[in-house]
Amino acid sequence: MAADEKNMPFIKHLASSDRKIRTSALDTLRTFLTAPSTARKLTDLDHLKLWKGLFYSVWMCDRPIPQQNLCAELASLVSALPAPNDDECAVVIPFLRGFWATLSREWTSIDVLRMEKFLLLVRRVFGASLAWVGEGRKGKNGKKWAGARADGMFELLEEWPLEKTGDLSKVPVGLRLHVLDIWVDEAEKLDLLAEDGDRSVEDSREFLDRLRHTVEVQSKSTCKPVRARAKESLADERLPWNGAASADEVAEGDRDGQDSWDGFDD
Repeated sequence: MAADEKNMPFIKHLASSDRKIRTSALDTLRTFLTAPSTARKLTDLDHLKLWKGLFYSVWMCDRPIPQQNLCAELASLVSALPAPNDDECAVVIPFLRGFWATLSREWTSIDVLRMEKFLLLVRRVFGASLAWVGEGRKGKNGKKWAGARADGMFELLEEWPLEKTGDLSKVPVGLRLHVLDIWVDEAEKLDLLAEDGDRSVEDSREFLDRLRHTVEVQSKSTCKPVRARAKESLADERLPWNGAASADEVAEGDRDGQDSWDGFDD
């Protein structure tokens, strides 16, 4: 399917300066994308054209509350997209790939007055992406956080926002830094940072460990700000492996205190 006005006439309306026209176009887009017979036929070019329209829809949105609502609505499209039985990732991953490709391409053109809303958009879409993984069917090992959706998502993350080669012409530094800023927050919202215990925690911990390894690659980046931000995020005290280390340090400090000599009592 070619992405043109004949097939998707609402694309040009997504960037309209008229709020009513944009809202109507978004409603049409949701109906269009949630139709299984349509969504799976979209090409990479279709997704790029869709996200170009959505990008400028956010660009034209100029008040805080409407901006927040629009970012939430766009992120909600992730969970609304169909997940075919034969390939759960067939629709969502290409849709998200178009998002990251568009944001990467346009990032350096975003002025300081508009940056706040695009930072929010990235946060909302990233969070919705992680949530989508947890909503999937369980894999052969009975773990929903380790199924096909998880595999597809990590391939996407390593291809775009946290791509492994360090190609700053593909993913700008600012976009990388923002993803490194938010990944722990969004994981916490999904209870992925819970302490060890039941099987459900073991399931999510496996996913969190994969996130950790993906971020660790960024900690070896040739770009100093990216390297520093990745290390900082990995040291976040909310992460379970840091909590365990802190507990060990406290216990060791207590033992040292017990073994120390404070002099004679008066």
